[in-house]
Amino acid sequence: MIPFRLFALLIFALGLACGPAHADRRVALVIGNSAYKSAPKLGNPVNDATLVGGMFKKAGFDSVDVRLDLSASEMRRMLREFAGRTRDADMAVIYYAGHGIELDGANYLIPTDATLETDGDVLDETIPVERALFAVEPAKQLRLIILDACRDNPFSKTMKRALASRAIGRGLAKVEPTSPNTMIAFAAKAGSTASDGDSRNSPFATALVEHLPKPGLDLRKAFGFVRDDVLKSTANKQEPFVYGSLGGDDVPLVPAKPVATGPQANPQDAVRRDYELALQLATRDAWEAFLAQYPEGFYANLAKGQLNKIGAEETRAAAEQKAKAAEQEKTRLVAERAQKAEQEKAAAAAKAAEDARIAAEKQKQIEQARTEAAEQQRKVAEAAAAKALAEKQAAEKARAELAAKQAAEKAEQAAKPAPDRQMPEVEQKVAALSPAPASTLSAADLTKSVQSELRRVGCLSTAADGDWNAAAQRSLTLFNKYAGTQFDVKVAGIDALDALKAKPGRICPLVCNFGFKADGDQCVKITCRAGYRVGDDNECEKIQEKKPVATREDSRRRDQDRKQSDAAPPAPQASGQMICNGAGCRAIAKGCRLGTVNHPSNPSVKIPGEVCN
Repeated sequence: MIPFRLFALLIFALGLACGPAHADRRVALVIGNSAYKSAPKLGNPVNDATLVGGMFKKAGFDSVDVRLDLSASEMRRMLREFAGRTRDADMAVIYYAGHGIELDGANYLIPTDATLETDGDVLDETIPVERALFAVEPAKQLRLIILDACRDNPFSKTMKRALASRAIGRGLAKVEPTSPNTMIAFAAKAGSTASDGDSRNSPFATALVEHLPKPGLDLRKAFGFVRDDVLKSTANKQEPFVYGSLGGDDVPLVPAKPVATGPQANPQDAVRRDYELALQLATRDAWEAFLAQYPEGFYANLAKGQLNKIGAEETRAAAEQKAKAAEQEKTRLVAERAQKAEQEKAAAAAKAAEDARIAAEKQKQIEQARTEAAEQQRKVAEAAAAKALAEKQAAEKARAELAAKQAAEKAEQAAKPAPDRQMPEVEQKVAALSPAPASTLSAADLTKSVQSELRRVGCLSTAADGDWNAAAQRSLTLFNKYAGTQFDVKVAGIDALDALKAKPGRICPLVCNFGFKADGDQCVKITCRAGYRVGDDNECEKIQEKKPVATREDSRRRDQDRKQSDAAPPAPQASGQMICNGAGCRAIAKGCRLGTVNHPSNPSVKIPGEVCN
């Protein structure tokens, strides 16, 4: 019998082997350029890169590569190698601190060996920001580039222009990423420069390491906090800015810690793991060891059924062996020409053994069916229990979030200055009429998020392009109709976004074109069997045989024949009698008879003639 301690160790080893497979993979590349050969040395980029790289490592990133004072060839090589690491990553981040330059609306990162004597040297001696975007593009969930490169650029002051009209901007130019789930964060918004700071690190880097690694904090909110800190520390002279957009779900740099809502361990989990391991071993010793540890309960009954199945198989194998031996004995006696009584006895024994084998085979099939049915019931019960547990945890999480939100609102109310709380009643009413704080999302991001959620619940069929057009307004009207809400369809509001996120599945019914029908969340073409077609009610109906249709020529011919027949005198109807005179003989008309009539010139004389009533 397998010791149950070894049994538990096997379970623990399997758990360790399967655990890390489900974690998201996060990689980061950090570059800091300070020692420029053709420009004054920058004080903070190397310090900032070291600080931010340490932040990524403490945040649990799977790969963090920190590189300092790189030449052009070294920067290209590092970006190429990093692009290879992002192919199997869920999240890829590049942080660059150093000089950057904008030329004709395009942004470039400046290596330490750049001279940039003319504006044409920018294309040869620098690294386009597009190259960094290309390196992070393979990541599956998030592509993030942080550029602390908006410093006042000394190269632009000494650079010779090949064209006087060529634009060389101050700071960096605005960037709109084309790939989804991509963000580019600037230390200062487009067209402005960033401060290197008076301390060891720049204000931007200091704020980054303060807010980005907070567990569960959405990146958009984190960069909003970074913006607030930098504005405060630079007396509103430097405003960080973020370009690009994400979806409606929160995207934290560091996953949220599990919410502590009391013990959540299911006491049946350990029993289930032990049962599944015994099921993999599928031996009598394993099941007997399991029953010794868990003699009663749902899984114990399942284990007993598995033991019955093994016992039935053992009985069947023994009966088969006995039947084979009896058949061999019968064959031997026949071959040795033994006495008839011995042969009959051997034949009877062989028949009995075969009957026993057949009975054992049937019993094995019965036990097999029982165990399969029990396993199916077990899976259904476990799925129901898992669903109930997930719903319970979701409800507890929602309650915890609501409590945290209420606590934050109370704290915010309590933190208001005393004069605000003590303002006259009239001023308080005016303040109550002021608009609520705007969402941290921009108008375009909010519109895209609302459109994405409308597509998810089946109310919008067009793409989420950020344009709140007539189609988007109609889709929100449909959502109001089927969800029982009354949101203003003329704008994409944060309240509508929250209501859409709260819906777990399709709200608007699926409407299919003629000839198609709904199948789940898709429209599939209706296929009718031979002799049938799709009718007006979108159902298959039998094809009716077409009756011959008279042509216009046939109708015209029938009308002419009818007119001719009407104009012609009625044809005489023969009665079988004939009358003759000097002009010839003819048949007596129908309804008449042969008789005598007065002579036309002498009425007193009677002559044969036609008499009609």
